[in-house]
Amino acid sequence: QVQVVQSGGGLVQAGGSLTLSCAAPGGSFSSYNVGWFRQAPGKEREFVGLSWSDGTSAYADDSVKGRFTISRNNAGNTVDLQMNSLKFEDTAVYYCAAARRLRRFYEAIEYLYWGQGTQVTVSS
Repeated sequence: QVQVVQSGGGLVQAGGSLTLSCAAPGGSFSSYNVGWFRQAPGKEREFVGLSWSDGTSAYADDSVKGRFTISRNNAGNTVDLQMNSLKFEDTAVYYCAAARRLRRFYEAIEYLYWGQGTQVTVSS
């Protein structure tokens, strides 16, 4: 079991950058896959990207690829989501979540441990 705590987020102008962090206080993500999801008002939660436990990353699609970067620190207790060139449509509540095993890594139901969510608002 792992506790997941998020930080970061806030209000930014279009074209700006933000970094969200996902931490495992008192523990480690080293044996966990950590995914990032977002949910805009009136929409379903959608997959953004994933940090595999081996340190490699995967991203949802062209909507975020090249703009968003997921990274882990060497100690394995934080996973960051660096967001650049933000667009109005990136506005959402962002969540990180952890799971030891994944089959359909893009589906939220696969993840057991969730952070509290953090609001990202991009003004146009």
